[in-house]
Amino acid sequence: MAFTFYYGAGSPYAWRVWLALEHKSVPHERRVLSFTDGDLKKPEYLALNPRGKVPTIVDGDLRLYESAAIVEYLDEAYPDSGERLFPGAAGDRALVRRLVCEADNYVVPLMNRLGQRVLFTKQAEWDAERILQARDELAAELGRWASALRGDFLAGPLSAADFTLYPMLAFALRCEKKKPDLGLRERIPAPVAGWMQNVERLPFFRPTWPAHWK
Repeated sequence: MAFTFYYGAGSPYAWRVWLALEHKSVPHERRVLSFTDGDLKKPEYLALNPRGKVPTIVDGDLRLYESAAIVEYLDEAYPDSGERLFPGAAGDRALVRRLVCEADNYVVPLMNRLGQRVLFTKQAEWDAERILQARDELAAELGRWASALRGDFLAGPLSAADFTLYPMLAFALRCEKKKPDLGLRERIPAPVAGWMQNVERLPFFRPTWPAHWK
């Protein structure tokens, strides 16, 4: 039975899984769901993911949702396909898992806060002070990541950590499309900006870029 990947364009969580699938070279069928058309709340999709969110995968008899769990599954179920998402010795893999946890626990809330105040609030209702506060909190968090970089990628070799953090930062930078004077990009530390460019140079990166962001 085919491996099917359900995603929504622009979801950083779904993007994480798509990058991991490409990195692992796992053959799959993609099914894009529309947020505006309510696809995530339709009975046929809720039968696969009762949370009504993306991403979800179907691999044979397995139905699995939650992006971090899916990425772990890809590495364990397809150990001989493509490159490892959690490479190296036990300590190296633990580092990758720690970085994934840090991105989910510390970067995501700041990304959501900024997005909520810019992307999901009517411009007439923007609170400039609260927006700048959210921007500065995210920039401060990225300073921690700048000092922790271990080479071209977050943990040294390319890993699940890179595919977790990058979509979150790209989503946050979308706020500058709506508010060009936000000034987030110029506050990204140089090492983090360089790391982002390394991810963007991956051969499979450009095809995964959300279509409506182009």
